[in-house]
Amino acid sequence: MSISKKIRFEVFKRDSFTCAYCGKSPPGVILEADHIDPVHAGGKDDINNLITACFDCNRGKKHIPLTKIPKKIQENLEILQEQEAQLKEYKKFVKKIHSRELKDIQTVVTIFESAFPGITLNDRFISISMKTFLWDLLEDDKGF
Repeated sequence: MSISKKIRFEVFKRDSFTCAYCGKSPPGVILEADHIDPVHAGGKDDINNLITACFDCNRGKKHIPLTKIPKKIQENLEILQEQEAQLKEYKKFVKKIHSRELKDIQTVVTIFESAFPGITLNDRFISISMKTFLWDLLEDDKGF
């Protein structure tokens, strides 16, 4: 299986069109996409298993697996880990907001149903109209 031109270009772009091993870049060298985990050892043609290497470094390395992670890959790994941590915190924050919205909606429904005995709001009305009502109420409260 050969690496598509699109994936190869994305690897080069991610690695700033620079060989991860020697730091050279075009026009002085020809760049290639090198497998971090060699194909013969089960490595895939996935962007996360590819690194930019110049022709000479890639031929010198051949199918030897990387034992030392080049600085560029380590930096990318740290960025990805930070993004993952931020996404996790964002999801927790969104869940907290959603939980608060549900609590606020239930409070309004309880007040409404106690003020108008015998009238029950259906789930569709509660999930759509009540949410809109609360958003409008908050916007009015903020002076928008």
